[in-house]
Amino acid sequence: MGQNGRAGLRAQDLRFVREMPRHGVLHCFVLDCSGSMLAEERLALAKGLLIALFDRASAMRAEAALICFGGAGADVRFGPAVPRWWNERWLEPVGGGGGTPFAAGIRCAAQLLSSAAKRKPAQQRWLWILTDGRTTDQAARPVHADEVVFVDFEHGTIRMGRCEKTAQAWGARRFTPEELIG
Repeated sequence: MGQNGRAGLRAQDLRFVREMPRHGVLHCFVLDCSGSMLAEERLALAKGLLIALFDRASAMRAEAALICFGGAGADVRFGPAVPRWWNERWLEPVGGGGGTPFAAGIRCAAQLLSSAAKRKPAQQRWLWILTDGRTTDQAARPVHADEVVFVDFEHGTIRMGRCEKTAQAWGARRFTPEELIG
């Protein structure tokens, strides 16, 4: 018993509460829609993971953006905005095929993050790159990305390890989809 007859504070009485950064968060997702992502249903797995990540962003009232790259280029498909609703019907039409213009996807993300930094300078900006790394393109880490996360969809016996190498070069985190889901 502590002072005034009350029990003392115990560790199990404490709970960790994640605080949103005071000036908000932007999660910019860059999705590889190339032909190699169609193998072994990698693109389908990435879309499922994106749904969960967008739901999480919505629950936190964070802004989100989606950039898709594949074939010959990259384009913004959503945001930046706070997702009010996000479901499979919206993401389902995102198709795959063609080459892997990784550098174009990163340039598009860099432009989006730069605009966001001008609009909301104190906002925390996360860049999520969902790819199997099957590209020879190289790109520089976007200056306005406060945190970078590679979600590495490379599977199989022959691995190039490009996601891991790029993540290390950029000082980024790297996860497999299984690590994020589980």
